[in-house]
Parts: sequence; C-alpha cells; structure tokens
Amino acid sequence: MRIVLTGGTGYIGSAVVRELVAAGHAVTALVRSDEAADKARKHGAEPAVGDLFDAGWTAARFAEGDAAAHIAATGGPDTVEFDQAIVAAAMRAGTPYVHTSGIWLWGDNPDITEDSPLAPPALTAWRVPVERSVLEADQPTSIVAPGIVYGRGGGIPAGVLAPARDERGRVRLVGDGSQHWTSVHVDDVAVVYRLVLERGSGLGRLVVASGVNPTVRELAEAAAGGAGVAPETAGESRARLGEQFADALLLDQQASGAKARELGWTPSGPSLVEELRAG
Repeated sequence: MRIVLTGGTGYIGSAVVRELVAAGHAVTALVRSDEAADKARKHGAEPAVGDLFDAGWTAARFAEGDAAAHIAATGGPDTVEFDQAIVAAAMRAGTPYVHTSGIWLWGDNPDITEDSPLAPPALTAWRVPVERSVLEADQPTSIVAPGIVYGRGGGIPAGVLAPARDERGRVRLVGDGSQHWTSVHVDDVAVVYRLVLERGSGLGRLVVASGVNPTVRELAEAAAGGAGVAPETAGESRARLGEQFADALLLDQQASGAKARELGWTPSGPSLVEELRAG
C-alpha cells in the first residue's frame, strides 16, 4: 500500500513510519520544510514538502495514496485551524482516513470504552466538533485515541515526571498522585495505526491502551530511584504546569483497549513503570 501521512517526523508519527516501512508499505510523509524532509527520509519515508494548511495541496497528496493518516500537531494556538484544514483535505481526497485523538477526550472514567460519554478537559475540548465531522464523513474513517504514550525516551511521563524534582531531589507528583493514567508504548501504538490503515474500513473511534493503568504515585516512585516523591495540591500543580495541562494530567482514567485487540493487536512493549525505573 501507499500510505500518505502527516507527522512523520514526530514522536508517534516516526514510529508509525518505521512500522509501515518494515511491513513493506510505501510511505509519503507530508512535511513543511526541507529539514523535516531529511528527517522523514531517515525513517524510510518519501517526503513531500508543502503547506499543510493548504487543503487543496494536502488533498491532492492524500489522493495519491491508498489511505491517509493525520498524526501531526502544531502544539500552538493554530492547532484547531490545522486539524480543520487536514480534515477538509481528507474529505476532499475521499480515501480511507485515520485521524488522531487522545484518551483525555473521555475525562474522569475508571473504565473507558469507545462508547463512553465524552467529557474532555478544556485543553482538548476543541477536538469534539472536529472529530464529529470525521465520523460523519461519507468515506471510511477511523479515529485512533492513544492513552498516555511512552517509550524510546519520549512521551509525557518522561517529560513531566522524571525531571520534576523538588529541592530535596524528590520527584514531584501531579496532585496527590492517586489518579490513574492509561498507558501504551509508542511502538505498540504504531502497530495499531498499521492494522487500521491496512484494514481500510471505517472503525469509528478506537481506544489504544495496554490495559495497564498505574497511578501517578506508582510512576513517580519508579522514576525517583529511591529519592522519594513529593505530593502537591491540585492548585500547586496548576501553578507549576499551567491550568489546562495540569487539569488533563489530574484526570483519573483507566482503559483496557479491548476493541483494538479485536484487530489482532497484542501490546508487547515494556510497561511504563519498567521504562521509568530503567531511566
């Protein structure tokens, strides 16, 4: 298959490119600079440089493939505009399309499934109308919603917990650390994208979670290496991390990822606790 995707140089996207190429697929990575094009080539993709906010250009590139996936994120105030442009391009191209979401969409929930009511925090509430347009499209569409992604030295746990130390060297918790985080290794996420893209049919939303849901305290203790942990109030976490980001990290969530397993997916990466303990 020829797979056309955005985000091929990012944390999750580069893992997806490696997984697709290893499975024998040809990958076109849509990028916005020559520097990014060089990075895409290193992962085995053929880059196409252009303006991804230009729905016409992106649609033409998507139409050249057997399927398309959107994994990129700007991380800035133009995130909503960017996703809207990509979705418009995908609808214009008409090929099977895989969109990227995230577990925070379901808010506090001890047993998240695809049918659970949506209750996103302010940080990701913008996703709801964008994803509604994806699900209502007259073509095969799927929305991959990973849990907290980790592995290969990246992801939120490595960026938020491991380096956050107080004056005594203890790892700072987010709140009191009693909340659970869903978890899934980045390489396991990549396998799901491959399975969904190869399938080529509309699967709706797909929660991608390993079924291992440690508490933040358990994760911080693993990262601390014996140095101990330091709880803080929710207000202190909001002041340190920013209100919207902290509120997302304070969500208490658990998920099994049962629907993804129906595709033949079996997560095999080391657990998040093992990753943090290994440093």
